[in-house]
Amino acid sequence: MKTAARLSAYGAAVVLFGAGAFATGATIDAPTAHLRPTAQTADHGADPAAGHGAPTASRSTGPAGLASTEGGLTLTPASNTLPARQASELAFRITGPDGAAITGFDIEHEKRMHLIVVRSDTAYFQHLHPTMDPDGTWRAPITLPGGGTYRTFADFAPTGGEATTLGVDLFAPGSFAPVAPQANRTATAPGGYEVTLDGVLEPGRSSPVTLTVTRHGQPVRDLQPYLGAYGHLVALRSGDLGYLHVHPDGAPGDGTTESGPGITFHTEVPSTGTYRLFLDFQHDGQVRTAQFTVPTTGSAPAAPGSVETGHPHTDGGH
Repeated sequence: MKTAARLSAYGAAVVLFGAGAFATGATIDAPTAHLRPTAQTADHGADPAAGHGAPTASRSTGPAGLASTEGGLTLTPASNTLPARQASELAFRITGPDGAAITGFDIEHEKRMHLIVVRSDTAYFQHLHPTMDPDGTWRAPITLPGGGTYRTFADFAPTGGEATTLGVDLFAPGSFAPVAPQANRTATAPGGYEVTLDGVLEPGRSSPVTLTVTRHGQPVRDLQPYLGAYGHLVALRSGDLGYLHVHPDGAPGDGTTESGPGITFHTEVPSTGTYRLFLDFQHDGQVRTAQFTVPTTGSAPAAPGSVETGHPHTDGGH
């Protein structure tokens, strides 16, 4: 996961995606363009680890997180089913073309692995940081709130390879009552926090979005660094849950970036639609999450070389 300030790569939203096959080796095709973001700032550093290196197989051009296999790497969960409403463990491996577990990962935003778990209706969201066993098995404690389908994204950079996001569906037995989040530009977080979103999402165009944090009505000016930034934004696009994880402008300690109350991201969503945005920020030593549902404004620009249609006409003379 490269430090990025664009939403051009992984997408978002609020509709249910199909329970779909639990893919552990097949690539899921999608009719949309590649959504991976463009990096704008330097990495937080790399720490190569011993073990299998990254394969050099050709990479998919599909949206990030929609496939369990890409570029010769496969996200392989230990089980495709987890219990609901009880503490459990999510275990998985990243395997190469030979089926062996990859054990060498670069540090990206202070961690070797970022794990996002979201329920199919996007009403439940978790950003986890699992630990890896010597054999390449990653483990993270988790308690799912109820039955349903959960999309799991592994966001990582194998040593010597490219930043990659792979996704699979996990299932929790039990009843499931989907929730449809409503469009909002103000969200609350436990502890008396309120976050306001200013700006618009324009498909195919970069535009600033600022998230302003207050607590009990007062601006929060002492946000604490979390994973090397004052805020982290994940977006999920409607329809396919294409995934994006970006970081804001600037960095703590750079001499210009203020520690709140505003956190600005330059966003570029790839298509018209509705996006679910999840902001993680840290204050008083605790990470908090604010959730937004934002429709795009305007329409995507025409692709180069495309012909816009106006009034219909025949091939006859003018």
